[in-house]
Amino acid sequence: MNDLKGPVDASRVPRYAGDTTFARLPRLGDVSDADIIIWGVPFDTGVSYRPGARFGPNHVRQSSRLLRPYNPAQGIEPFGRAQVADAGDIGVNPFDLADAISTLEDAARDLSGTGRSLITVGGDHTIALPLLRVQHERHGPVAVLHFDAHLDTWDTYFGAPYTHGTPFRRASEEGLVDFDHSMHVGIRGPLYSRLDLDESEKLGFAAVHCRDFARHPLDDIINRVRARLGDRPVYVTLDIDVLDPAFAPGTGTPEAGGLSSMQLLEVLRGLEGLNIVGADVVEVAPAYDHAEITGIAAAHVIYELLGVLAAEGR
Repeated sequence: MNDLKGPVDASRVPRYAGDTTFARLPRLGDVSDADIIIWGVPFDTGVSYRPGARFGPNHVRQSSRLLRPYNPAQGIEPFGRAQVADAGDIGVNPFDLADAISTLEDAARDLSGTGRSLITVGGDHTIALPLLRVQHERHGPVAVLHFDAHLDTWDTYFGAPYTHGTPFRRASEEGLVDFDHSMHVGIRGPLYSRLDLDESEKLGFAAVHCRDFARHPLDDIINRVRARLGDRPVYVTLDIDVLDPAFAPGTGTPEAGGLSSMQLLEVLRGLEGLNIVGADVVEVAPAYDHAEITGIAAAHVIYELLGVLAAEGR
C-alpha cells in the first residue's frame, strides 16, 4: 500500500497529548484502507473470578503511547511496511453472552472482509471463539498458538458452555482447531485433576509448560513451537496472565511462576516467517494494574505481533 499513514509525530505533538489510538496510529476512517486493524472488545461477561477486562482496550491504548516506529529487535518499521489503523471499540451486549458472541463474530467478519489482518484487544478470553469461527471461514482449521496460564479447555462453569475458560473446547468441538498443529504455551498452576491435561491433548493441544522455560534454552522452546505450527495458518491468542504477576498484575486470574516480559517477547519474535493470520490479546484488567505495568506489557506484545504480520507483506 502506497502513502502509508503512520503514528502522530512525537516531535510535533507530545506523547502525553492528542488522540488515544493504539501507538497514536490513525483511525480506520482516516485512511483509505488498512492492511492490519487493531480494534477493541470491551467485554468481560465471561469471567469466572475478577472482572474488569472490559476496560482493557483503552488501557492498552493509553499504555502504547511510547511505542516508536522502528523495532530494532525485529529490524523492521512495521508502520512503514503496512498500513495499520485503529478501528476503535465494538459495543457488545454486556448482559447476554450469546448475543455478544454473535455480534463480535459479525463484526470480525465485516472488518476482515477485504483480507485485512485483525489484532483484537479484549476483553476476556471468551472472545477467542467467535474470532476463530471467522478465521475458519477463510482458512479452514487453524493452528492455534495459545499463550496462557490456563488451558481454557474446560467444558462448562455452572452449566454455562461459553465462558473465558471454555473457548478452546468449543472451538475444537466445532472443528475450528487444527488438531496436529495447535499448542498451549505458559501453562502453570493448580488444575482440577490430571484429566484436565489429558482432555486438552485430546482436543488437539500440545503444551509448553512454564517449568520448561526454567529447564530449557529459549531457542529450544522457540524451535519446538515452530515445529508444532509448521506451515499451517496460525492464529495467536494471548492471555496476558501468561506473564508472571510481577510483570502483569492487572489481570483477573493471576498465577505465580509465569513468564517474564522478555521471555514472552522473544517467543513472539521467534514467530517470524510463519503464516500468522490474526491475533488477540486479552484479560488486561486495569483496576488491578499499577504504573501501567500490565498495559505496557500488552502494548509491547501487540507491537511485536505487528512486526511479524508486517514482515509477511500484509
